[in-house]
Amino acid sequence: MKNFICTTCGVQAEKSAKEPKECMICNEERQYVSPNGQTWTTLEEMIQAEKYKNEIVPAEEGLYTISTSPSFAIGQTAYLVQEKNINLLWDCITYLDPKTIGEIKKLGGIDAIALSHPHYYSAQVEWAEAFDASIYIHEDDKEWVTRPSDRIIFWSGESLELAEDIVLHRVGGHFKGAAAAHWKTGNDGKGVLLTGDIIRVVADREWVTFMYSYPNFIPLPASVVERMANQLEKIKFNRIYDAFHRIVQEDAGAAVQRSAKRYVDALNGELFET
Repeated sequence: MKNFICTTCGVQAEKSAKEPKECMICNEERQYVSPNGQTWTTLEEMIQAEKYKNEIVPAEEGLYTISTSPSFAIGQTAYLVQEKNINLLWDCITYLDPKTIGEIKKLGGIDAIALSHPHYYSAQVEWAEAFDASIYIHEDDKEWVTRPSDRIIFWSGESLELAEDIVLHRVGGHFKGAAAAHWKTGNDGKGVLLTGDIIRVVADREWVTFMYSYPNFIPLPASVVERMANQLEKIKFNRIYDAFHRIVQEDAGAAVQRSAKRYVDALNGELFET
């Protein structure tokens, strides 16, 4: 029995004797099945190949990025937030080896793992077991959990205070239970928002975007983006880190608001003529 991992999205499945026939995460319009077909691996195979390594890099005071090189599956970045009473892993990556575990334990370990949405569930149970951590997922995305665990806590409502200075907010959009993490004391007390790709920083780092499906370019309705912007306007943050280590360095709250307006204007045919 093995916990197979989809090589396209990097999400680990429940134990089975044979490879699953399909990946529930990829077989849906927000993701995709590889043109080369569905393929699987395991964490054990990845470690034995000696191909991958994780890079843990300081981003700012109290924040580290964790990413796999060479890139695997979606290639997202996870973040380790160090606060007074909690070390939080925001989002997750698939690859985990003894070297990574040792390096993170030197940084104080991981007390909790919080996820923005199902595409980054990855090998979250492996990570939780390695560090004796709890996993926080909004209950609206419960159906997308491919490897159940007693460590998973399904939270409800619009927000959850994980610690004095870290609050999860359900903002929806990309997924019904999609969440962002507000680190109130980050960026020297100005506030940081960790967004996965619920809010994606674009090529012009002064702007962000919102999508139902990024690989298939399916936009969100204008009404949903307006609701998200209204909700985020009530949260104080100066900086955004997204799932691919793109950063809005300053005045990120204003960037979200003007980006939402531009997005809505484009959908409503008010931004340009073509």
